Amino acid sequence: MKKIHIILIVLIAVAIGAILSSYGDASTYESFSVAAENPDKEFHVVGMLNKQKEKHYDPKVDANYFSFYLIDEKGTESKVILRGSEPQDFERSEKIVIIGKMDGDHFEASKILLKCPSKYTDNQVKGT
Repeated sequence: MKKIHIILIVLIAVAIGAILSSYGDASTYESFSVAAENPDKEFHVVGMLNKQKEKHYDPKVDANYFSFYLIDEKGTESKVILRGSEPQDFERSEKIVIIGKMDGDHFEASKILLKCPSKYTDNQVKGT
């Protein structure tokens, strides 16, 4: 076997290994119960803001503390804490994706992604 063939086989093996290792680290959308079972792993949790419970953000006291309650897609509710400011149009969002880990009785979010309501509705008149 020539040296070039051996080098190509090694490069292909390294590429396959890199693909498989990145696939294992890919996050998926999960519920709070799955995140609670694996507190060392980061998860994406999709849910809706519980508007019946209080959200807390007081920039005069601590500008890097924002907390609220989120109900995931399976109906489980958890307190969420973000070490940052409240996102703009937070209460108007249809769905919220939080990225982070469970920490005891609450979810520590490192990021929040908002799905805002559509700008367009079915009743809107089309332009001419």
